[in-house]
Amino acid sequence: MAQAHEIDYRIVGEEMQYVEIELDPNETAVAEAGSFMLMDDGIQMQTIFGDGSANAPTGVLGKLFSAGKRLLTGESLFMTAYTNIGHGKKRVSFAAPYAGKIIALDLLRLGGPVVCQKDAFLCAAKGVSVGIALQRKLGTGLFGGEGFIMQKLEGDGMAFVHAGGHVFERELQPGELVKIDTGCVVAYTHTVDFDIQFVGGIKNTIFGGEGLFFATLRGPGKVWIQTLPVSRLASRILSYGTTNRKEEGSLLGGIGNLLDGDGFR
Repeated sequence: MAQAHEIDYRIVGEEMQYVEIELDPNETAVAEAGSFMLMDDGIQMQTIFGDGSANAPTGVLGKLFSAGKRLLTGESLFMTAYTNIGHGKKRVSFAAPYAGKIIALDLLRLGGPVVCQKDAFLCAAKGVSVGIALQRKLGTGLFGGEGFIMQKLEGDGMAFVHAGGHVFERELQPGELVKIDTGCVVAYTHTVDFDIQFVGGIKNTIFGGEGLFFATLRGPGKVWIQTLPVSRLASRILSYGTTNRKEEGSLLGGIGNLLDGDGFR
């Protein structure tokens, strides 16, 4: 028998998506602080420690420890629970924090926990546990792009994660190996073996511009891959903000800046 609440949903939008969750009476969804967008009248909000799952620790110390683990994954101590206390179906929506895609994960269908980026979690049905996954291999923790600690989503309900750019799913057969940029790994099922491999070659290392390490993922299992890690996007924005702008029309140069107003700032 399923432990998590059974929720219906739809994902709306293209580049800036949101997920709309439909709640029957007494059903609850939990979400990351700051992701709320809108809800119908008759839904009650409640701030809770941790994720509100059935296997959450009891007692003050247990709850503090459970919620404290969330700090290690870059999340806040608190989550917000949204419960339909009215009659009939009610809807609540949660928005993505930046341009990208929202991925719906049916943990029951996937057959076990899913490991994902530290800040990927958006919302879930009440009963889904949002914990931590420790990387046991030294190299994976040091050079894997996410450090030693990642998020682990487990249970038998629906969970929703978000990642930058376009996100696609890759099904790996037993023994099949794929090499991915360390920042592009969004999530993978618990059956996938995740490791790190040195790129190799002096020219590749110095002039390749792709970093020193690959993430290697070996099947069986599913992997979700993003085209634009938020760290890559942030570094590009920072580079434009701290250096002189690259001119689109280089023949105009400073005259172009003057005409479009930059010369008067």
